[in-house]
Amino acid sequence: MADPTTDTYIGVIGGSGLYDIEGLEGAEWQNVDTPWGAPSDAILTGTLGGVKMAFLPRHGRGHVHSPTTVPYRANIDALKRLGVTDVISVSACGSFREEMAPGDFVVVDQFIDRTLAREKSFFGQGLVAHVSVAHPTCPRLGEACLTAAKEVGVTVHKGGTYLAMEGPQFSTLAESKMYRESWGADVIGMTNMPEAKLAREAELCYASVAMITDYDSWHPDHGEVDVTQIIATLMGNAAHARDMVALLPGLLGAARAPCPHGCDRALEFALITQPDARDPAMVAKLDAVAGRVLG
Repeated sequence: MADPTTDTYIGVIGGSGLYDIEGLEGAEWQNVDTPWGAPSDAILTGTLGGVKMAFLPRHGRGHVHSPTTVPYRANIDALKRLGVTDVISVSACGSFREEMAPGDFVVVDQFIDRTLAREKSFFGQGLVAHVSVAHPTCPRLGEACLTAAKEVGVTVHKGGTYLAMEGPQFSTLAESKMYRESWGADVIGMTNMPEAKLAREAELCYASVAMITDYDSWHPDHGEVDVTQIIATLMGNAAHARDMVALLPGLLGAARAPCPHGCDRALEFALITQPDARDPAMVAKLDAVAGRVLG
């Protein structure tokens, strides 16, 4: 018997410079309440090419949240609560590779998490779960982003390791050299963690498109990171990102089969706490994130 299909619902989490999706039919900003507090902002919902879409500005309109204060759990819960099936993260980043130049996009497939001051899981005392993030992004979704970026004419790189730092300060020169030379990271940013981990816990397919704005501080010909230069590159990147996102409904289609990589079944064997020992308050908080397995 074939696995049942469901409706595709694409959620886009937009980073610096990307604050909406153009061309949505029936567009409206919705406030979504979550047990984890308020999301970064209201969520823009509508349809594009017959596919349901949701857009969440990661830093809030006007850029009011720093990378550390972004309410990551509320953001992912809110998207899941709306019925989102596939999450596309779009964010600015620095590059550790000469060939990954400012203006290029990278479809990230690995992360090194160096964040220190953020809640990184929906689970905890009273209901413990362990999900695998060995492969933290969805290859199917990443391929769609890669295809869309190529079609809009962006220089895009398939695969890359994203070093997630706490911020809000940029790297020291010593850190930049270490991340590049010893750790083998390709790009650096401040927001994809714990976002990717939480998406996996919520059984959402997740793809990350990193938009390069600078060479961090390692490059001998570019010097330290300059915010004014970053913003100039960011505006051009954001225009390309909007064009890329507009192609995703046609690439993913309105009908969605179960993820061939199991992203939407990540909690299948992840819950450790026995049913009779689970904290009812935790169970209630996890109604959207883990409702499928909590029953």
